[in-house]
Amino acid sequence: MTIRPLNLTDLKTSVSDAHERGEKVTGIDLGALDRILAHSPEDLTVTVESGITLARLQAELARRSQWLPIDPPNPEQLTVGALLAINASGPRRYGCGMIRDHLIGIKVVLADGRLVKSGGKVVKNVAGYDLARLFIGSYGSLGVIAEATFKLRPLPEAESFIQADYRTLEEAEGSIASLLDSELTPVVLDLHNLSTRNIPVLVLGFAGSREEVDWQLEKARELGLKEPAGLDYEKRFWSDEAPAQWLSVLPSQTVETLGRLGNTSFVARAGNGVIYHRGATGQRKNDLPVKLARRLKKAFDPKQILPDLPL
Repeated sequence: MTIRPLNLTDLKTSVSDAHERGEKVTGIDLGALDRILAHSPEDLTVTVESGITLARLQAELARRSQWLPIDPPNPEQLTVGALLAINASGPRRYGCGMIRDHLIGIKVVLADGRLVKSGGKVVKNVAGYDLARLFIGSYGSLGVIAEATFKLRPLPEAESFIQADYRTLEEAEGSIASLLDSELTPVVLDLHNLSTRNIPVLVLGFAGSREEVDWQLEKARELGLKEPAGLDYEKRFWSDEAPAQWLSVLPSQTVETLGRLGNTSFVARAGNGVIYHRGATGQRKNDLPVKLARRLKKAFDPKQILPDLPL
């Protein structure tokens, strides 16, 4: 059964009816719930329905020189609801954080059709339990995210990227260590091997005022990063239709883990310990709290009508 609600009331009714029948909901199309409900530029907050795409939201916010500081792949197709459900992120994760860091309020339709709220529409809000983080990354298994309120940031005046190539992963690791010990505060700190020579490439990104960015670029050059860069490697990696695998390790174990992957294409958030790769086999999956996830699923969706969490 696929649900295609026209509004929030329709969504609640459809989920409630499926719950009463005990019918499995195999798909939910929230394309009709795509409005910006409120935007307060002076408070740097926005409230949206979850069917709006991230690209459209960013375009509207840019009109007021603001943005939601998150940059996952394929924003033209990714809805805000899916962004929250899969906890997506991108290269700027190192400096800007994840979507949970910017979420201040949420409305969710539970498996029985009830509407619950967490947080509010202002940044300083402590009302109720912090249920929002429970639904982020739940893949829609605990409830259907209907609306979300985010705190925003001003668009940076300037943004620039710089990179350096290395013969080995160990050389790149030494450069990363030097960067982390420096005064630099990059928003992007990525390591990839998607260049034509298939060698490790370290990419730094800086954002802020023009003076601040220029100063950081000069300091990065002193540390050996001298080649102008961009985020083309990120687009190339995610344009491949083959599914990507991912690993999450301690940042200090990133290079060691990449070394064990062997001959595989990868993009690593070197400052966060998140590795996306293709081609490696037999890699140990991340440990997940499977028992806890199943208990939560049973508590929130006892009839198992919503999608299952991929474990």
